[in-house]
Amino acid sequence: MILDSLNNTEKVECLHPLFKKAFDYVKATDFSKMEDGKYELDGSRLFVSVASLSGKDKNDAAIETHKKYIDIQLPLLGVEKIGWKPGCELQEVSVPYNEEKDIAFFVDRPTAYTKIYPGQFAIYFPEDGHAPGIGEGNIRNVIVKV
Repeated sequence: MILDSLNNTEKVECLHPLFKKAFDYVKATDFSKMEDGKYELDGSRLFVSVASLSGKDKNDAAIETHKKYIDIQLPLLGVEKIGWKPGCELQEVSVPYNEEKDIAFFVDRPTAYTKIYPGQFAIYFPEDGHAPGIGEGNIRNVIVKV
């Protein structure tokens, strides 16, 4: 997992060939004019989901993992707290891996929590179990799938 400011994206762009394209798009886009939904940037290799949700209690947030995609989480409105636990320590599956949706859910509880503010981003790699959507009130975020 990586947490940083959008002002520092050049420091992580070298970690994946599509990170620069993803961050350039995020920085150049006015998401306030976009409706919630999925937007393809490079077919299935790189796409963005814009979502509005009501923040949930940390006890109601399930840990998820992915095998194919890296998640870049960026809050637009509100502060989002995301739980984290190393994937290698996850033990109790609640929803088995769905290859089509690239997601599995776990009963395990996070071992750490991070608050992410507008103007910041967090990158969750396939080995990072993460429980997004924790917070109070309305949250609007962008999830870049790489």
